[in-house]
Amino acid sequence: MNIKTLHKKYRTTDYTPLDTVEAVYERIQSDDTNAWISLRSKDAVRKECAQLQSPAEQPLYGIPFAIKDNIDTSVLPTTAGCPAYAYQPDEDAAVVEMLRAAGGLLIGKTNLDQFASGLVGTRSPYGACRNVYNDAYISGGSSSGSAVAVARNHVSFALGTDTAGSGRVPAALNGLVGFKPTRGRVSTAGVVPACKTLDCVSVFAQSCQDALGIVSVMSGDNPEDPYSRDFYPVESDFDTVDLSSLTVGIPDASGLEFFGDESAEALFDSAVETIESHFGGLNRVDFSVFTETAELLYGGPWVAERLAAIESFYEDNLSALHPVVREIIARGETYSAVETFNAFYRLESLKADCEKLISAHDLDLLITPTTGTVYTIKEIHDQPIERNSTLGYYTDYVNLLDLAAVSIPAGQFPEGPGFGLTLLGPAGTDQLLATIGDKIRTAMTEADPAAAD
Repeated sequence: MNIKTLHKKYRTTDYTPLDTVEAVYERIQSDDTNAWISLRSKDAVRKECAQLQSPAEQPLYGIPFAIKDNIDTSVLPTTAGCPAYAYQPDEDAAVVEMLRAAGGLLIGKTNLDQFASGLVGTRSPYGACRNVYNDAYISGGSSSGSAVAVARNHVSFALGTDTAGSGRVPAALNGLVGFKPTRGRVSTAGVVPACKTLDCVSVFAQSCQDALGIVSVMSGDNPEDPYSRDFYPVESDFDTVDLSSLTVGIPDASGLEFFGDESAEALFDSAVETIESHFGGLNRVDFSVFTETAELLYGGPWVAERLAAIESFYEDNLSALHPVVREIIARGETYSAVETFNAFYRLESLKADCEKLISAHDLDLLITPTTGTVYTIKEIHDQPIERNSTLGYYTDYVNLLDLAAVSIPAGQFPEGPGFGLTLLGPAGTDQLLATIGDKIRTAMTEADPAAAD
């Protein structure tokens, strides 16, 4: 299902998009997962194949993809993981429209933590998604089904959303690239909001190059989306970026947190050894600005923004909400306008501190673990909120600080789930991060062929 491989087969053999569609539905029907909420009929997708132009004209010609079920399409209902909330959109979300126009074949909609509230993949009435390496473990969320669908090779790529790490945590735990572009680069028009001021559409793919190509198709200022922003690409490409000319920061000893998980610490240490040998400089930086920012997301008034997103539905349908999701969103009722403005003021100070830190160390990017540990489904059920917060230690601050991020595979926990590294940079550095991400994966594979599988 790799995009490059499929396009080569289309160009050089008699293999066609119709063959891909047959393979997709055969895999989905023979693979018992909770990844999907709704599927299009195979006949409907086959009919779209007849309308395709050519690989030269359409960058996603004949490429099957999925979308998280909080993203609208006119051909399937949107549930946001809550059947009582379901509605039938009249049109595709802006991103879906662009992907289909580029030749992408929409297969269906994927499971999620209800209303995109969670990093675990267990808060869904459609069933918990399970890790592709060990089904006793969580898939990560909230874009759980999107990650599993790509990791199981049901589709070539999938869209998720990312407010607190929902497009990066499940990518890491399932051995994928999870690309969260700069906030506003990709329009969220037609996406059920979690926190409208922070939400991003993210991409799950097999490589950073694939993910960047998909983001490029979806990018552009949307006049109908007040949070849309237009960013010019960084002047770099996958051939010319020299890692030895770059300086990378990692959290210092006091900022690194593995929650007692020695295997996660060992995986990160091994990755750092490879990074040190390839980059021009490695600086260990004070991580406190990031951890303090992260505390604002669920310990501050941005929880009220989650309530604002579904306020009328919430008031009339409390029983329809997953108990943990209901508990989280209910916290939004407790914040005053004064507390909200004070939090905004504090965030602006933290943004300035972040910029000063990057400048003081002359950093081109920051690298952290994507998660500091992993949990079984049972462990999450035992402590659903506390352990979810643990998973967000390295992700919750990213959109608040207006950073771009990509999670890349960096080995596996002894129990099977994937371990990921996250590359972070200021707004607009999407292309640079994607370029470096693939180069680091190559370097890790050369150092240890099993590390980037």
